[in-house]
Amino acid sequence: MTIEINARRTAQDARNAQDAEARALLSLLADLPAGPDRARVRGRVIELYLPLAQHLAGRFRNRGENPDDLVQVATVGLIKAVDGFDPDNGAVFIGYAIPTITGELKRHFRDKCWDVRVPRRIQETRLRVMRVTGELTQRLGRSPTVADLAAELEASEEDVIEALDAGRAYRSLSLDAPSVTNDADAPTDLANMLGETDADMEQVEAREALRPLLARLPEREQKIIAMRFFGNHTQSQIAAELGVSQMHVSRLLSKALQTLRVQLTRG
Repeated sequence: MTIEINARRTAQDARNAQDAEARALLSLLADLPAGPDRARVRGRVIELYLPLAQHLAGRFRNRGENPDDLVQVATVGLIKAVDGFDPDNGAVFIGYAIPTITGELKRHFRDKCWDVRVPRRIQETRLRVMRVTGELTQRLGRSPTVADLAAELEASEEDVIEALDAGRAYRSLSLDAPSVTNDADAPTDLANMLGETDADMEQVEAREALRPLLARLPEREQKIIAMRFFGNHTQSQIAAELGVSQMHVSRLLSKALQTLRVQLTRG
């Protein structure tokens, strides 16, 4: 027990000495002009406070980001804190550095970690929704409704729904990601499960618009169009069936199509 107490005391003394060195170097840094000496002192201050940046980065773990990337972001925040700190203001460096580093981490998640870009307003509303959801669940004894969340946040239900939907934009799936529809299915790419454009469906509107226009054509021209486009007959086959020349069929078909085109254009 005595050995453990002494070890703790030794560790605390080391931290106190390190903190005293960091504070002294910060004061010195403010008086040093640009040059090699200032760069060395600045580097030492950053080194001494690096554990603080690592600790703050750890608060944001388990959010889907690489821990090493978070430490890098926190280190950038630490560097900004060191460069922006003014000891003449009477503030304690830790009190200035913590919100600076935390703010850098939050900006990283807000601006860099969304697979689909979402406006800042919606991102901030989503964070507020996430924060009050747990509190409301405990208070109400059930999952809060959209109306509950809107009342708590003093926001509209539309804003809450928009924020909840935005959560889907934080992480997206690759089209190459494997997917199965049930246990009996073999794995397949997600891209293979996406629907494709149905050419027949795209033509429904055009066909409905053509229907009354076709009815206005002479009976023989209606028959030629039906045989050509619905029966897949060639002009020669149509000519043989109607007892006319292929050239005459071509002229009638061109005339009918031109008439339909003009009528469709006029609406």
